[in-house]
Amino acid sequence: MKLRAVMMAGLMTAVGLGATGCSRHRQEAVILANQADKEVSINPEGAANKYDQATKLDPSNHRIFYKLAMAYKKREEWDKTASTLSRATQLAPKFANYWFERGWALEQQAKKKTISYDEAKEPYQKCIENDPNFADCYSQLGNAHLWTDDEQKALENFTKAIEHNPSEIRYYSQLADLYIRLGYLQEAEQVLKEAKAMAKQGDKYLFGIHNLLAQVLQERNDLAGMVAELESAKAVAPAEGPESVLILWSLGSTYAKLEPPRKQEAIQMLKGFSNRACKGSKAAIYKTECDTSNSLLAKLGGQGS
Repeated sequence: MKLRAVMMAGLMTAVGLGATGCSRHRQEAVILANQADKEVSINPEGAANKYDQATKLDPSNHRIFYKLAMAYKKREEWDKTASTLSRATQLAPKFANYWFERGWALEQQAKKKTISYDEAKEPYQKCIENDPNFADCYSQLGNAHLWTDDEQKALENFTKAIEHNPSEIRYYSQLADLYIRLGYLQEAEQVLKEAKAMAKQGDKYLFGIHNLLAQVLQERNDLAGMVAELESAKAVAPAEGPESVLILWSLGSTYAKLEPPRKQEAIQMLKGFSNRACKGSKAAIYKTECDTSNSLLAKLGGQGS
């Protein structure tokens, strides 16, 4: 009996020491992760190393795996992001944002043609299963369907994204752009008008909305309406970037086509475009537009090169 009691006491001590060791490892993991939190914005590589060490100390902590994945995301290491989130979703399958981020990482790999867009569909579907109101998951699932040539499912998911978050203007652009490419101009116009009514002043996605509506009006040969939308697009265009350059060409070439043409405004816009896009390395990128711009400037008496 004494021997048995001694053995039981030894067993309980071993169990207690094991539990203490596990607890200590969990605490050390949290300390490491907290250190990584403080440096991830300025040194994501160093933070990722700390998060990785923390996952080894506590391989059951899904939050640390998620943080590690987000550090990889900052470095655009998409394969590591996706594989780390695979572990996070195994540990916490009800966290919709984990599924979304995994889908996003797989989608970035698909853009580089290292995997198929089909692989991104399941994470987005799991995201929706766990949070039916997660609008971004519908949006990106629609994008995955679009890249795999299933336009109908793309339309359905773009529409659901708007239904679940009607204040997000970029969703309207996705849906309207696909409608235009499929030739459904009336549906596209309706979506774009809804976007304009919903958008707040200064919304950065309004530029795309005005541009798409200009495309619809161009198809109808409504040049006056097209000009109005392009002028609205120019008013909200960012100061830098391709949008600020291309709007000059779009507006200038449209002014030139009016009857009668708005000659001085067309020349001003087209010269502005030529100065910014038709010199140096950019000239090759905008070759077609530059050639058209020069032809229109010569016709308008604005010289051209």
